[in-house]
Amino acid sequence: MNSYEMPLVLFTVFSQSAIGLVVLSALRQVGGPDTDLRSIRTEWLAAGFVLLAGLTASVFHLGHPSGMVRALTNLGRAWLSREALTTTIFLAMVAAGLVLMRKKNNLWFSLATAAVGLLVLIAMGMTYSPVSFPAVNNALPFVFFSLTALLLGSSAGLMFVPESSRPMLTRVLTGSLIVALVIYLLVPCIWLSGGTIMKQTAGLWLASPLYWTRIVIGLVLPLALVKLLKGTQAWLWAVILIGELLGRAVFFADTVHTAVNMGGLY
Repeated sequence: MNSYEMPLVLFTVFSQSAIGLVVLSALRQVGGPDTDLRSIRTEWLAAGFVLLAGLTASVFHLGHPSGMVRALTNLGRAWLSREALTTTIFLAMVAAGLVLMRKKNNLWFSLATAAVGLLVLIAMGMTYSPVSFPAVNNALPFVFFSLTALLLGSSAGLMFVPESSRPMLTRVLTGSLIVALVIYLLVPCIWLSGGTIMKQTAGLWLASPLYWTRIVIGLVLPLALVKLLKGTQAWLWAVILIGELLGRAVFFADTVHTAVNMGGLY
């Protein structure tokens, strides 16, 4: 990592937003048969477009875009290949869902698609937690990515759902904002008690203006607005999106690789 990696920032954030939309849509359908079909299809259509935008951005990360199909050739050993496969399956299922749910809800298909979305999050978490990055060689990437899915899925969903579903999404958004704020403030402090590379990662994160801007704009401000407005507004999604993009840029640029001290004294 150690650079802003904007194609990966856009790919991960947009794809996780799409997963969040579909997962929360499936959970709403579990709540009862009266879920509005039009809002479900609109959510899934938005999820498909956002995911396609993320996949398009990811192409610019490749040195040879024409060879991107080779990303699927190492499924037995590489989490990157599994990420590519599960993301492709998820996109295909979102497209199929739009066809299957033209006249009525299909709860089981929605749940299956949501489950594949969770598999994408797991594959992404494993892809971006290599041994060479000790600070995130653990479950943290999966936690970060799942929070992004919940934050963007719940806030974006407010633009599509009927009034009866807004309280549920508001609760998910509020809880996710609180948990994310605690985790993102606590994690660098924990890294300070770790090894040399973890301490260096913590130092870069805590010294980064992007990190603190993300905390304020992407977490504190939305949480305050939810409380002050006694609810949520559809435009809150844009504020949270900015915060997630900033936070993901910090993740890629300021997480330290073990090679940084190669040839030097620790």
